[in-house]
Amino acid sequence: MAAPLSAAAALAALRAEGVRVVEVDGWRTRNRNHKGAWGPVHGVMIHHTVTRGAKATVDICRDGHSSLPGPLCHGVITKDGQVHLVGWGRANHAGMGDDDVLQAIIAEKALPPDNEANTDGNRHFYGFECENLGDGKDPWPAAQVEAIVRASAALSRAHDWGKEGDTSIIGHAEWQPGKVDPRGPGITMADVRKRVAERLKHAASWSPGEKPPTPKPPTTEERISALEKRVTALEKRN
Repeated sequence: MAAPLSAAAALAALRAEGVRVVEVDGWRTRNRNHKGAWGPVHGVMIHHTVTRGAKATVDICRDGHSSLPGPLCHGVITKDGQVHLVGWGRANHAGMGDDDVLQAIIAEKALPPDNEANTDGNRHFYGFECENLGDGKDPWPAAQVEAIVRASAALSRAHDWGKEGDTSIIGHAEWQPGKVDPRGPGITMADVRKRVAERLKHAASWSPGEKPPTPKPPTTEERISALEKRVTALEKRN
């Protein structure tokens, strides 16, 4: 059973992973907790917004609209790769989805097709809405996808997810029948999961392409100490 991270713990995890965070005023206490429980959490869900423009996207995800009150996620990932935190707690992002998918996520096994909508996803997932028109043509910049990977890895690392498999990170389309997000040139959930899994093999501060540090040559004292140990070992043999 995974209790949701506190706002402070989540912020620290994101920053440690190299995420460029923007704290939107009031995000720590903006939620829909009065509508139901939040937790246990079992994964991270990625969405696209069907909007254009960073400010308009952040505003609607924070405030919602007449038929769906905000917050509509926990973080908004804009095309420039910044993660705008807009709420913390229960959020209107996942909706009802497939209980078989949830069980596969908990077990970190391959996801079955989502063919039912019988389980409250708002209770069980962190959600990131990503600025994109969602028409299958609007491209996903590399900086934005890298932010998705880092944010997902940060929360996975904090919960120790990803030991048995990579399916703690899912797209909305893999949860709720009829949904298609995220889609478009530059992103697939298979690639996101692969990159998250690679990040989790390294320290949170790691960046792709970094070479391992060159070992420092031994000091004179270390060389003398090693030589003395070898001499002592040879003397014991004789």
